[in-house]
Amino acid sequence: MMSRSKSPLRGFTLVELLVVIAIIGVLVGLLLPAVQAAREAARRMQCSNNTKQLGLALHNYHSAYQMFPMGSGGTGENTTGSASIAETNQRRLNGLIALLPFLEQTALWERFSNPTDGFPAMGPTPGTNDAAIAGKVYTPLRTQVPTLRCPSDPAVHAGQAQTNYAFCYGDAGRFVGGAPKHHTRFNNTYTGAADPGSKRGCFARWYQYRFRDILDGTSNTIAMGEMAVTLDQREVISNQYQGSVDYHKFPNLCKTGSHITADDPQHFAGGTLYPRGRRWGEGHVGYTGFNTMLPPNSPSCRRASSSAAGGISGVFSAASRHQGGCHVLMADGAVKFITESIDAGDATKASVSTTGTGTGTSYARAGSKSPYGVWGALGTRAAKETESLE
Repeated sequence: MMSRSKSPLRGFTLVELLVVIAIIGVLVGLLLPAVQAAREAARRMQCSNNTKQLGLALHNYHSAYQMFPMGSGGTGENTTGSASIAETNQRRLNGLIALLPFLEQTALWERFSNPTDGFPAMGPTPGTNDAAIAGKVYTPLRTQVPTLRCPSDPAVHAGQAQTNYAFCYGDAGRFVGGAPKHHTRFNNTYTGAADPGSKRGCFARWYQYRFRDILDGTSNTIAMGEMAVTLDQREVISNQYQGSVDYHKFPNLCKTGSHITADDPQHFAGGTLYPRGRRWGEGHVGYTGFNTMLPPNSPSCRRASSSAAGGISGVFSAASRHQGGCHVLMADGAVKFITESIDAGDATKASVSTTGTGTGTSYARAGSKSPYGVWGALGTRAAKETESLE
């Protein structure tokens, strides 16, 4: 019998295999950024939707009460004159709490507005540690509202819940976290509220503005904006640095100096830092407010509490983890994305104050136009400015 000849074996050579692997690696390298970009685009759209929901809540709140909520308010100090954190919230509740019924969070609002967890109605002050308060845990402040979180921000902390959305306090820094008018506190006049001329935004502490107060036009005035929640990595976009420099007067002092890492300006070098957005119920401007003195994603700096300007004075910048800018909510309900390159005027100029004369190194006069360009003008409600983003 004749033997059949065997056909040669066929397969990949080592060179061919390496070429295939290289091609697959290139394709994966091209595909992953596209996938990540698509995911970020979806997260950014969801963030925009969250901002829009807050705008609808603000408008519905105004329809119900004919005014906006306070940037920071509450049920006041206790009657004994002591600063017991368990007896009162010390008027430090964020305005987001007042918006809960208009964000489809009526059940959570009812927990705030009724005695809960052994605390009186409206609960204790949020400005404490995130563990038990007076030996008890107040669960409403620990409840995370999904609408208040930007999906691009990965920060998650134990204790109190967080927020990525802040109220706009205007374009000034001196006593910006205080009330526009004097109030009685512990039977004494609380003078920290002095300087009504610096209260140029849609929100303030212990005071409520209305649509009729927005003389510059609702489409030209920012009501709310984004802020980044701290990752405990000393980032400038998610922390506020505390120092004794006049940041609230000359915002450029916050952008440069020994408090900024020389070879990495995205991080603070050292010193005392306070978190941004760490406690969603906290009404302090440094935690849940911003002003339009420096463009988005700039550092935030506040004066030390022991100084003349106190902890309620400073530069508190809007920020986000989106590339190149952040979302803002205009007072008419429109949502805009503001880039870091927006015209922000001259950061070496003094900010606006009731004490300002506009001469030399004095503060700018109360009622004058913003020194901080289009960005500053968008933060003011009644400075006779009609700058828009269009």
